[in-house]
Amino acid sequence: MTASRDTSASGDRAPAPRGAARRTGSHWLGSRTTAAIVGCEGHDLSDAERRLFRETDPLGFILFARNVDTPQQVAALVAELRDAVGRRAPVLIDQEGGRVQRLRPPHWRQAPPPAAFAGLYAGDPARACELLRLNCRLLAAELADLAIDVDCLPCLDLRLPEGHDVIGDRALGSAPEQVAALGRAACEGLLAGGVLPVIKHLPGHGRATADSHHALPRVDTPLETLRGTDLAPFRALADQALGMTAHIVFTAVDEARPVTTSPEALERLIRREIGFDGLLMSDDLFMEALDGSLPERAAAAVAAGCDCVLVCHGSVEERRAAIEASGPLSAEARRRAERAESCLGAPEPFDRLAAAAALEELPA
Repeated sequence: MTASRDTSASGDRAPAPRGAARRTGSHWLGSRTTAAIVGCEGHDLSDAERRLFRETDPLGFILFARNVDTPQQVAALVAELRDAVGRRAPVLIDQEGGRVQRLRPPHWRQAPPPAAFAGLYAGDPARACELLRLNCRLLAAELADLAIDVDCLPCLDLRLPEGHDVIGDRALGSAPEQVAALGRAACEGLLAGGVLPVIKHLPGHGRATADSHHALPRVDTPLETLRGTDLAPFRALADQALGMTAHIVFTAVDEARPVTTSPEALERLIRREIGFDGLLMSDDLFMEALDGSLPERAAAAVAAGCDCVLVCHGSVEERRAAIEASGPLSAEARRRAERAESCLGAPEPFDRLAAAAALEELPA
């Protein structure tokens, strides 16, 4: 997509993430909103999906490549999703750049992978952070064109030699301080463009030797080591409003259950060790790291302490069962959702052409 100029102007409980403008009043929540963020099947909604969303009132929606054709089509789908629940529900997407990018050429630019900024950081940390901030500000502008208001980035997982390549070049580096600095820049860029970031995958996917899409990884690292490594970038960005869990067993706190369905891991690692008090969503419930039926997975994640669950795939009947099993948002989840929404602000002044030109300086 050809870059264009955007010169729009910007702007209680816990403090808003740094870089966020504030908005008051809630459009995200209805009186009966359920604890699920849900995918849809195609480029528009079927009658069955409209009925499903109207009757179950999920918290929000998430888009994938299967939902994307042209900018006009995506914008119409976003409006259709919100119309189905009668409110401006959050709409999420994974638009990281590199190999995880749902909006692709020819209608959207190919954004660089996070590892490109990690490579620059060693020689020029300030420039790496500035370029990543600009890249994420551009991502936010591209999403705001479509009325998408949540981007599932940054990955704060460390890139470690033993880790599975499911993270790979999605990582911002192997040193916790570097990942935290670049992660902060990414969040600031999105927030300046009126889009909320999601820090993921709490409490860290970097040591996993298996892909949790296909198997259940186990990490046997002692808690003392985790504190100084995997947990550190998340702790540095614990002020962010949205986070996503990892489907990984951390034997230091729970030898049997993955974080997503482990009360001990969610409370001890994410809420206490990391200090994250934002809205915590599960990773996709369809991933094979989890046991049980889809409704059982949804119920277990919410019972363990996830504020809401991601139901990214499945038939209408499967999605209905999972949404119903997730139940209504708890009082704490509603508080966190309201706080997250308050962090959304109007985009700050921004020159897309200048940002795109600056990013051309990024080494290959």
